Amino acid sequence: MSILTNNKPTSGYHPKKWKGRYSVLLLLWSAWLVSFLDRMVMNVSLPFIGDDLGLDKIEQASIISAFFIGYALFQIPGGYLSDRFGSRKVMAFAIVWWSVFTFFTGLIYILPLMLLVRFLFGLGEGGFPASSWKTIATYFPTKERGRATAIQSSVNTLGPAISVIVAVTIIEWLGWRAVFILLSLPGLVLGYLIYRLIQNHPAENPLIKPEELHELQECNDNFNPPNHNVNLRNNSQSLADVLKMPLLWKLSLIWFLFDITFWGFTTWLPSYLLEARGLSLSKTGIWAAIPFLFGAVGTLIGGYLADKFVQRLKIIYGVTAILSASFLFLMFNVENLDAAIAFQCISALFMFIAFAIFWGMLMQLIPTVIMGKASSIVNFGGQVAGIISPFIIGFLIEKSDGGYQSGFLFMVLSLIASAILTLFIQKITR
Repeated sequence: MSILTNNKPTSGYHPKKWKGRYSVLLLLWSAWLVSFLDRMVMNVSLPFIGDDLGLDKIEQASIISAFFIGYALFQIPGGYLSDRFGSRKVMAFAIVWWSVFTFFTGLIYILPLMLLVRFLFGLGEGGFPASSWKTIATYFPTKERGRATAIQSSVNTLGPAISVIVAVTIIEWLGWRAVFILLSLPGLVLGYLIYRLIQNHPAENPLIKPEELHELQECNDNFNPPNHNVNLRNNSQSLADVLKMPLLWKLSLIWFLFDITFWGFTTWLPSYLLEARGLSLSKTGIWAAIPFLFGAVGTLIGGYLADKFVQRLKIIYGVTAILSASFLFLMFNVENLDAAIAFQCISALFMFIAFAIFWGMLMQLIPTVIMGKASSIVNFGGQVAGIISPFIIGFLIEKSDGGYQSGFLFMVLSLIASAILTLFIQKITR
């Protein structure tokens, strides 16, 4: 029986109609897509930037890491600002900021300036994730957060897939610089739309109708009226208190290990297909995109499982992470190209099921009132992986005379370790 059976409004209530929170989710999804396009086109552009600027593999990896340093450094400040002042302004400012530095990326001719611009670009993107998770926790009932987070997170797969196609197309026609200049424009538009159409609290948002507010109030125990400034300041634990939570450090370490594999896979897959498998640029664009389409399906499956099997999430995460690692191992050890493509697709499917399961687990374990700070701390662990993973894998490739086996083995072992660590997460009781 629905929890609204006895208390729902007597008129104008249609549970299955399009709800205001779905429009909010669509805006968040679009912003995440732009963020991934803006960062992931670098992976395809990297060989061309290396040729243009005369950079070796380690110097190319430093460009990726410069972004992640900025991205990681602003994770926790972004989460703090979201809890302290609300997510709306943080999201809008972050999108405009990173779009400006996406534009500047296409104008750089020397490595030091490229590193600075990508660092500043990372600072902008670093303020966005926690504020978006905070918005989902505020606008969606607990029973829907796994699916909402998975839908938003589907851009983690679609972003790399689309970015490969977009980058290859623009590079072939206009060169790598045009990729960044053209992709700066959508973010400026989205920053404006988010500022106008998303409010810090659903009750302040004209997109959210009274019956939907009633549903949120009935489903969420911590749904409070928007006594705006008082709530934002007083209904949240301090950052110091949140940092003392052992659960967050366990989740951060799991996410750190997972993201070593995720960022290693997304960063080096195009180069692997070009150099180790000998594919042309156009074929690389296709075959590097396909695994992420499988990943998009995996993300949605994971979101469904996260809402359906709340008390078994750590087991499901562990199993899917190990399966992903196993097929990734097979991918770089098989000689047949068709088999390698099939294995990388299956690996991506299970990797992104695990991805969605992890964030569904976090949404169940963390109270909404500290979601900004808590999610930023966990995501910080992942972005530290983003800093070191390209460097380590680039170093392993360089020391192996261009061979990718040792770099991919490093990713496999990291993913298996993240699966083992889930055994130390407490049982979910919500």
